[in-house]
Amino acid sequence: MEHDADAPSLNDSDLRYLRRCVDLAAEAVDAGDHPFGSVLVVASGEVLFEDRNRVGGGDPTRHPEFAIARWAAEHLSPTERRAATVYTSGEHCAMCAAAHGLARLGRIVYATSTPQLMRWQEELGRPPMGIAPLRITDVVPDAVVAGPVEIFAAKVRALHARSG
Repeated sequence: MEHDADAPSLNDSDLRYLRRCVDLAAEAVDAGDHPFGSVLVVASGEVLFEDRNRVGGGDPTRHPEFAIARWAAEHLSPTERRAATVYTSGEHCAMCAAAHGLARLGRIVYATSTPQLMRWQEELGRPPMGIAPLRITDVVPDAVVAGPVEIFAAKVRALHARSG
């Protein structure tokens, strides 16, 4: 089931952070990688960490959402982690959702969903990911999530079409 992207829980700041995630995803594609970008924002609204996909170097675990979970576990208190929000261009994969849950991070806001990605991959003739296409809440049932946000779909799909 898709989450309601137009829910009142999304505000102008959420959209601004999601735009940054999509920009990071574009940077990943420009660097020869898959189009994913993520940002960690603490309760005050300060961006503490951001990253893009880096699996092109041979390590298939170098997802930005995973990097955020590791960074947060090392640098933030449990209370700060619970109050933080992770913004991402694409819904967390199972590995990243598990890391997010284990680090006890707060809300997740994503621009595009796993079902969208699976549909695009099929349309583009790409092979399966090699892992089950689980939703975040399949892995972390009590996760607070918002997304997908339809205004980002065409741009993110185009980035997937450009990536190899």
